[in-house]
Amino acid sequence: MSLSAAEVEFQSNKGPEPLKERLQAKLHQYPSISPVMVLLISGAVFWILNPNFKDPFNLSLVVQQVAVVGAVAVGQTIIILTAGIDLSCGAIAVFASMVMGRTAFANHLPGWQSLIIGLLVGTAAGAFNGFLVTKIKLPPFIVTLGTFNIFNALTLLYATGRDIQASEMNSTLVWMGTTFKAGRFQITLGVILMLLMYLVLSYALRFTAWGRHVYATGDDVEAARLAGIETKRVIFSVYMVAGLIFALAAWILIGRTGAASAINGIDLNLDSITAVVIGGTSLFGGRGRIIGSFYGAVIVGVFRDGLTLAGLPPYYQSLAVGILVITAVTIDQWIRKANK
Repeated sequence: MSLSAAEVEFQSNKGPEPLKERLQAKLHQYPSISPVMVLLISGAVFWILNPNFKDPFNLSLVVQQVAVVGAVAVGQTIIILTAGIDLSCGAIAVFASMVMGRTAFANHLPGWQSLIIGLLVGTAAGAFNGFLVTKIKLPPFIVTLGTFNIFNALTLLYATGRDIQASEMNSTLVWMGTTFKAGRFQITLGVILMLLMYLVLSYALRFTAWGRHVYATGDDVEAARLAGIETKRVIFSVYMVAGLIFALAAWILIGRTGAASAINGIDLNLDSITAVVIGGTSLFGGRGRIIGSFYGAVIVGVFRDGLTLAGLPPYYQSLAVGILVITAVTIDQWIRKANK
């Protein structure tokens, strides 16, 4: 069938794809581009403002400080990829840390037994969230808002108003705080565990059927169900795996702070969501890379450290992080509109 003269003229006048659309497509395909650019630019700016920023000791401190948030962000990422959210992640981590510390101190259990019990508690807490979301069919936001308060209360009740110090616990529980040198940098075992978590989950999401099902469920749960994916089972498994990850983050938290305390990690829920959003994972699910959450956690740490070295008051740190979150969500919305 031949084209009309108008159609021929229209097609001949149609130029190459505009730069804006190409940029949107690239950011959709590689969501980690934005956080990497922000990290490089912010690092260069803070280096110019204060040369001490690039000192290996300072950079080591930044990485050590983001180890706990970065670990929690791993679990938060896989939940957000399914278009869910977990406001109880910090409460689960703190509760698991208290269980580890108190069973070692009050019940005189060996460190490895206390660690296993803490990991089981975290996994069970995540499974409880998953049960309420998949079986009772409650919204993830409401479920985890409720369990946030439940796990916080359980932590306070179990703690009986007392912190457990490192000297009162087995060395196994504070092992993640062990520091060693890597060239001119000082790294803790907690940082190594966090990086291993990113490697394992990155592989699982990219190269396993489970990972493909997670993305498919987050992108369109009904289409995934019609394609034969057990979406409820996938979502339940995501919350359960995330609970285990939060418990591992609790182990890192004990090593980092040198204590099991009910007030440690009180802002982990908001900090982890911030890291995931800045890292390029869509709050609407189905798009993002887990490595982006690591970049997001480091960006938050870099901004807080850089602004401190620049001599600015602490509230500027919250201002900067808030602007970063709003900017990241705005970019996400812009990308989504380009791919509808």
